[in-house]
Amino acid sequence: MPDRSHLVDDMQASAPPVELALSRAGVTGVQKAIRIRRGDAETVMAADIECTVDLARGQKGVHMSRFPEVFDEAIGDAVLGEARIIEEIAEVIARHIVERQNAHRAEVRITARWPMRRVTPVTGLPTQEMVSLIGIAAATADASRRVVGVEATGINACPCAQGLVAGRAAERLTDAGFGAEAIEQILELVPIATHNQRGKGTLLVGTTSEIDAETLVDLVERSMSAPVFELLKRPDELFVVEHAHLQPRFVEDSVRVALKNLLDEVPGLANDDFVLSRQVNLETIHAHDVLAERWGTVGELRSEMQGTETARQTTLADWLTA
Repeated sequence: MPDRSHLVDDMQASAPPVELALSRAGVTGVQKAIRIRRGDAETVMAADIECTVDLARGQKGVHMSRFPEVFDEAIGDAVLGEARIIEEIAEVIARHIVERQNAHRAEVRITARWPMRRVTPVTGLPTQEMVSLIGIAAATADASRRVVGVEATGINACPCAQGLVAGRAAERLTDAGFGAEAIEQILELVPIATHNQRGKGTLLVGTTSEIDAETLVDLVERSMSAPVFELLKRPDELFVVEHAHLQPRFVEDSVRVALKNLLDEVPGLANDDFVLSRQVNLETIHAHDVLAERWGTVGELRSEMQGTETARQTTLADWLTA
């Protein structure tokens, strides 16, 4: 039988039936263990990895079998060697992919589930919350850019429904004989009912500076009406519910608050650094969910917050390829 192995080896490099370049081609849903460094501490986490390269119009396909080899090499170094921050691991893999695939550009996204230990707000009981730690990197042979981010969960209390309930309560109190001043005092003292939404907030930052993931989690949680806890005793539950209803927020509010607090509390960010805030609220009185997003460079956001309309909002894809 004739040796046809060279045909298999050259298949990906052959001409495609339609000569059209592809923006991304690669593998997704790869599960690996990675070792993460946080300050002086280290931990091993399970992670999902997606890795893609751009594909020239004259190349039929990428060498998919090489991706697992590169993952094993790069992650083996990250697990067995010096521990790294998650965005650095993504950058290491992206650089390996560019070299091994002879690609012009590679992009890697890693999402790991990260356990955070906290205490409940009133009783002080220890509890563990799971958040998503995100690392993204894009690399060419000459340069690379990377992004760190988190996704965390909280509660948003709807301001619109709360306003309607407050209006109806004022009408009933008036009918019951209460005066305007007494009604105003009652509505200020008593938390007003509304419908709650579990919110998922995401915050991404593209920078060469090292940012603590716990800082990003705190910013995301504070952008919502209240945080959530896996364990709650009755005093803790009362605190969370009251806190949420005293700070009602729309999905759009959470995005804006997260970005403002990021710029206020992490002042070292450069104007050409990138930020993205995303909020998804899971509705309770509708069959659909709601979302809001904002992306751009730090300079674009600072300018707009100072009152200048920005003609451009730099996307994550734009920033990574810049």
